[in-house]
Amino acid sequence: MSQTTEHRASEPEKGHSRLQWRILIGFVAGLTLGLLTYTFARDAQWVAGLIAYVTMPVGQIFLRLLFMLVLPLLFSALVIGIAEMGEISALRRVGAATLVYTFVVSGIAVAISLLVVNTIRPGDGVDRQAAQDLLAKGADSAGSILQSSTKAASGVDAVLALVPSNVVTAMSNNDILAVMFFALFFGIGLLLVKTPSTQTLKGAIEGIFEVAMKLIGLVIQLAPFAIFCFMFNLSAQFGWDLLGKLAAFVGVVLLALGLQMFGVYPALLAFVARKSPVAFFRQTREVSVLAFSTASSNATLPTSLRVADEELKLPNRVARFVLTIGATANQNGTAMFEGVTVIFLAQFFGVELSLGQQLYVMVICILAGIGTAGVPAGSLPVVALILGSVGVPPEGIGLIIGVDRFLDMCRTTLNVIGDLVCATVISAVSGGSEQDEPAVRT
Repeated sequence: MSQTTEHRASEPEKGHSRLQWRILIGFVAGLTLGLLTYTFARDAQWVAGLIAYVTMPVGQIFLRLLFMLVLPLLFSALVIGIAEMGEISALRRVGAATLVYTFVVSGIAVAISLLVVNTIRPGDGVDRQAAQDLLAKGADSAGSILQSSTKAASGVDAVLALVPSNVVTAMSNNDILAVMFFALFFGIGLLLVKTPSTQTLKGAIEGIFEVAMKLIGLVIQLAPFAIFCFMFNLSAQFGWDLLGKLAAFVGVVLLALGLQMFGVYPALLAFVARKSPVAFFRQTREVSVLAFSTASSNATLPTSLRVADEELKLPNRVARFVLTIGATANQNGTAMFEGVTVIFLAQFFGVELSLGQQLYVMVICILAGIGTAGVPAGSLPVVALILGSVGVPPEGIGLIIGVDRFLDMCRTTLNVIGDLVCATVISAVSGGSEQDEPAVRT
């Protein structure tokens, strides 16, 4: 890679780092002022007016902008994520095995995260009256956007609801699963049909994805102000209980990520790939350090490819395919973070989610992980949309954004190591039957 290319690639990282600092400042400032207000002026009339006419509207404008863009982003990302698996026809078993592995292991990851957060229940114990007040305000201000998606179907109706009779109606009703099913089905169609017209169509959908990413990037620039407003509203109503719940949330996320990293991955390596987990983690330590420090799967990809070749001795063709797809589609850490966040905030606000609703959250987290990595604060619009669809105030995301940078570093490490585990497992199950190619030198 040339110095000019490296310089260009580093610019978004620098901008994202500056944004993270601004978000942290907004988080701390909102939390501090909110706690001071809770301590010294909890019942003052001006506090209610400030929340009703300033901080709540600012936060809601930010959320509405996210809701406006998130469905086009998820649709285009999922279609392109599936369509770009075009090498499946050439790699045969490798491509099919990668696709199955991605969905199965992502499902295990989200199931672990939901089990942990439901067992420990870090969001329980806050002021129920304050939670109900905020729920009522959230319903008034954002209900028009999300009211149709809070009605969950059950049984056979839930299965039938996955297949939309009209995708435009599904989009207008904010039916996330139906839209994602259509995107998945549409992406498979693009994967199967190889004509100049479908390539043009794929390019147009890529254009939608790029525009949506750019616009979300612009909206995210407003995040420091929105997070300030969210944290002021939350801390002014919940007070010092907020800090303990925030620490508990971080602990639960780290526990879930740790179970996947040091439980599921070693089991896959030992029993499926027949490789020593200790040797694997020793050989991939360079990738772990780089992923943790950069918090970027894309920035770590070149190092992952080199480690797969030089340290793990994986077939070049398999490693390139699996790691390139995995950098956008095999995001276990991101899916786990989203699952824990949604259930934690539901507990925090006293919203009891049924088993069906939690399965709904699980499916959305798995599908949303395909293609959305690399978007600055890419989990933010997905989490906000899921929260609204299960009846939890989306402004609750302000509670977790302040600690997101550290958690982002941790889940990125899990994402990247998970890609290497996937490449190792797929190389083992494919039996080296595919003809290898020499590595491409640039």
